[in-house]
Amino acid sequence: MKTFSAKPLEVERKWHLIDAEGVPLGRLAVIAANLLRGKHKPQYTPNVDTGDFVIVINAEKVIVTGKKETDKMYYHHTGFPGGFRSASFKELIEKDARLPIEKAVKGMLPHNTLGSEQFTKLKVYAGAEHPHEAQKPVKYEISKGEDK
Repeated sequence: MKTFSAKPLEVERKWHLIDAEGVPLGRLAVIAANLLRGKHKPQYTPNVDTGDFVIVINAEKVIVTGKKETDKMYYHHTGFPGGFRSASFKELIEKDARLPIEKAVKGMLPHNTLGSEQFTKLKVYAGAEHPHEAQKPVKYEISKGEDK
């Protein structure tokens, strides 16, 4: 019996719609990264992009637990002397609500060209409106933790 390996041209892609309202950032990022990689499919192959497209709406309403809203820091360097910059989660949400979700999902994808290709299939929007109705996205339900 031979091992199955998916071919890039044989992959069938779907569109998933995730509502981020009231969902913890980490849980949202894990689900989005797994859908982007295609780990939910039986024909998943690690070295082939078998993933689907993911649309995240209401990014401004994503939550973090505990004191992470003020304590969680995002860092970057401009490349110039003295160019070290930092911003808290709260500041980043106010500046651009898409950034924390994009950074969290990007960190969970492979750090190579395949991961970069998979990241391009992530579409994040701050509000409830998105321009992808023509693709007929399927709503992906995330339990918010009340049933525990």
